[in-house]
Amino acid sequence: MKAIRNILDNIKPYVEKGGKFHFLRSTFDAVETLFFVPNRVTQSGCHIRDSVDMKRAMIVVVIAAVPALLFGMWNTGRLHFEAIGEVAAFWPTFWYGFFKILPIIVVTYVVGLTIEIIFAQKRGHEVNEGFFVSGMLIPLILPADVPLWMVAVATAFAVIIGKEVFGGSGMNIMNPALIARAFLFFAYPSKMSGDIIWVSGMSKGENIVDGFSGATPLGDALVGNLDKLPSPMEMIIGTIPGSIGETSVIAILIGAVILLFTGVASWRIMFSVIAGGLIMGLIFNLAAVNDYMALPAWQHLVLGGFAFGAVFMATDPVTASQTNKGKYIYGFLIGLLAVLIRVVNPAYPEGMMLAILLMNVFAPLIDHYVVEANIKKRLKRLKVVQKI
Repeated sequence: MKAIRNILDNIKPYVEKGGKFHFLRSTFDAVETLFFVPNRVTQSGCHIRDSVDMKRAMIVVVIAAVPALLFGMWNTGRLHFEAIGEVAAFWPTFWYGFFKILPIIVVTYVVGLTIEIIFAQKRGHEVNEGFFVSGMLIPLILPADVPLWMVAVATAFAVIIGKEVFGGSGMNIMNPALIARAFLFFAYPSKMSGDIIWVSGMSKGENIVDGFSGATPLGDALVGNLDKLPSPMEMIIGTIPGSIGETSVIAILIGAVILLFTGVASWRIMFSVIAGGLIMGLIFNLAAVNDYMALPAWQHLVLGGFAFGAVFMATDPVTASQTNKGKYIYGFLIGLLAVLIRVVNPAYPEGMMLAILLMNVFAPLIDHYVVEANIKKRLKRLKVVQKI
């Protein structure tokens, strides 16, 4: 690290004000703070002095997503070899998934960070740290066979339209990763839905063995094939078709423990999302006018992207509610709407994406009414005290 520090110190005079490469100051700051904690502190306004800066908080989220990423790599390889009727050992299986998913991650980071740096240079600002997380989450919510050019276009759309037009990290009103997925879902639906996109090789016409199905459990449930659903243990472990990082509930729970232990994510949101999903599932169980409604409520928690959305997407501190009471309302409505959309509207089998994006928009309104209710409550208390 000392050698890196010396190199950066030698370069720094050239990017300082008046230096030959001053126009690259934002890029230099991004590289420097990647390796070292910034030596600057807040000079005005309310703030807390500690050793945790935004970049370190974002890195914790990236670390929490690593278990889901590693499992997704192995599961991608496993499903591929199973589809073509071959049996492969652990490492060949993992390396197949690794080299299949790595280009998606690289394209996401290259495109996203390039756009962030360009905007930072034009505005004379520091490069925002928020894309460290978005760059990891975008690949995890996509199918393994998604074309790389689509990944690039969706990432650019998410960064420019979903974030930079609002002022950059901390100013966006919707989750950028989900905006990327929503863009692909509506612009290129054939690459984001159906039974052949979730297993690497199926969409490219490889020799698939007879009887193999690439349908996800959510897809089977949607068309009423509940008898084809994997066992609960398979859905919890994650050895099923689906988006790269959304299949393994166990890997996602490991990430949840990391986020909760470090205090980066809100347990109130996670808890209320689960509660909302369970209650909506129980309501459908009471009606049960079709087989999908009769599906046990708890199974909705392990289907599709529900668990991943509850842990990594709904808890985004920028787009979620900020008040404690608002977090309960916000999370509960996400869980409720996710199950409602996926059961009632067959056009959108993955209701979690739309539920979170919708509640992102309403999060400020929820906080407004929570604050207003608190103000009225305090005013009433004040009047009572004055009368006494």
